[in-house]
Amino acid sequence: MKLTCNKDTLLQYINIVNKAVSSRTTLPILECILLTANDKGFILTANDLEIGIRTAPIDADIAEMGEIAIEARIFNDIIRRLNGDTVTMETDGNNAVRIVSGTSKFQIMGQNADDFPELPEVEQENTYSMNQVKLRDMIRQTIFSIAQDDSKPVLTGELLELREGTVNIVSVDGYRISFRKNPLLQSSGETEVVVPGKTLGELNKILSQEEEDIVSICLTERHILFDLGTAVMVSRLIEGDFIRYAQSFSDDYKTEVLISRTELIQALERASLVSRDNRKTPVRIEIGANKLDITARSDMGTAHEEIGAEIDGDGLTIAFNPRYLIEALRSIEDEQVRIHFMASLSPCTLLPVEGDSFKYLILPLRM
Repeated sequence: MKLTCNKDTLLQYINIVNKAVSSRTTLPILECILLTANDKGFILTANDLEIGIRTAPIDADIAEMGEIAIEARIFNDIIRRLNGDTVTMETDGNNAVRIVSGTSKFQIMGQNADDFPELPEVEQENTYSMNQVKLRDMIRQTIFSIAQDDSKPVLTGELLELREGTVNIVSVDGYRISFRKNPLLQSSGETEVVVPGKTLGELNKILSQEEEDIVSICLTERHILFDLGTAVMVSRLIEGDFIRYAQSFSDDYKTEVLISRTELIQALERASLVSRDNRKTPVRIEIGANKLDITARSDMGTAHEEIGAEIDGDGLTIAFNPRYLIEALRSIEDEQVRIHFMASLSPCTLLPVEGDSFKYLILPLRM
């Protein structure tokens, strides 16, 4: 293999595939990036056997075709520190790689490309597509409430419900439910899958922030593919039945609070300052006449906050882990939020003032 390409462009694509390089493995080949120069162009691939990423062809002058696997860490460090604008790479028959840029010259050992695991094949026929910025926001607005332990593996992922014209993303950790809904640009029937939280976390780092960029989503029984244009990410799916979350949400309520999201976040953050453990020392919220009284007590001391709000319904006293409320409120972009309460030991639901783009359910704590 012999080729020349732009250094900054190469570094940009290395940063993309690095998301799928294994950091903990007994297989050295999984710590590598596969460099391929063929009739399709110059392509980078990484695969940790859970997530695989393959870039779109990188603009390069290919003198000789071929492929080689190079340890990702040293390859990234070398390319990042080169002092030239272009990079020339050449391999020999012994898996040695020569890298030249400006006044810099390196020769490092690679590994046989035949040992690199191939990405699973996912046919791009039945396709769903949506705006990348919207998918990025949906992941950010739900991923904080996936389960952090493996006692229920299906809850370490997020449910993607692909419908005619819409996509729902749902996460559950046993204490709360996060739900987001957005339109699809293209649908291919109705289906649902559970995608690992790790996959969505890494995907979120490479999704575009440009409003016009589209992501295509394709599925098999065991894998999901995200085509971003600049790269393709393939991930395994989590097998198992996701909980029937919809029945946890109810339209019934005895008390509705309409409140400033920002003011509530700030009040909860101040009140929780006296708490060393949010589970053992929750914040206590007393809903009264057009106001919320928020109190926190611990061995450190006490904190009290009062916020004006529009109240419809009965008065109520309820306690929460403040972090759960704060994380949900931070994920909402609206200035105001509706909160529905039923009883002191029943979950509350956060809703938009208008529409149905999100729902957050949070279980209370005993006072």
